[in-house]
Amino acid sequence: MTASARPRRKPMRAAELILAAAAALWIAPALAQSQQAPIGTVTHLSGVLVARQPDGGTRLLGVKSAIAEGETLVTEQATYARVKFSDDGEVVLRPSSQLKIESYQYRNAEPQRDNVLLSLLKGGLRSVTGLIGKRSRDNVKFSTSTSTIGIRGTHFGMLLCQNDCASIPTPSGTPENGLHVDVVDGAITLTNKAGQQVLTAGQFGFVRDANTAPVIVPPGRGIQVTMPPSISRNAGGGKTIGTSSNFECPVM
Repeated sequence: MTASARPRRKPMRAAELILAAAAALWIAPALAQSQQAPIGTVTHLSGVLVARQPDGGTRLLGVKSAIAEGETLVTEQATYARVKFSDDGEVVLRPSSQLKIESYQYRNAEPQRDNVLLSLLKGGLRSVTGLIGKRSRDNVKFSTSTSTIGIRGTHFGMLLCQNDCASIPTPSGTPENGLHVDVVDGAITLTNKAGQQVLTAGQFGFVRDANTAPVIVPPGRGIQVTMPPSISRNAGGGKTIGTSSNFECPVM
């Protein structure tokens, strides 16, 4: 067939160009996410868990979904979620919570690279630190709007109240606005620009705001962050709790 006899390709119409561009924009974040090494996995879930990505994308997570550095985990109402990280550290999120994974660097053979920074933006959690917390405890930090928490091989809970804790019952009524913490094992250090306070196993603490020094709270007035046994127990089976299915998909 001669060049002149070859059929000419029709130019793409405007609508086709728009669809092609939209598809490229949707696929690119998904490809970038899939190429990023996971740093944790969802092991237990009782409702809706969403991951907000740094590029603005959003993923709906299920049991066995991978978690990536830089994502913000968001639990909806009535949702508890448990995440196990690559160094065997664990976090259980309460309903209506937001946790941003600022940094989670772990290489088994390279302890000098250990670095963990988790920011609780809203709600509450319980955490058990993993290998990084044992071998590089100074490189593990939890941050909130009121203070920074340093750990020492720890199991602890934290609840950040910002006019949203009215539904959480306590012996003394509605929790006061600020950060409430409790320590089950090990120790933590609460630090802000107004001061520093060390809490050990069995103690409770409170930080009203970033300009008020952290204090120890008497046990009778302390607030312990609790989780349902089905989520908090170390069953090891990675089973879904509640009606959530084993899936993951992007949220448009």
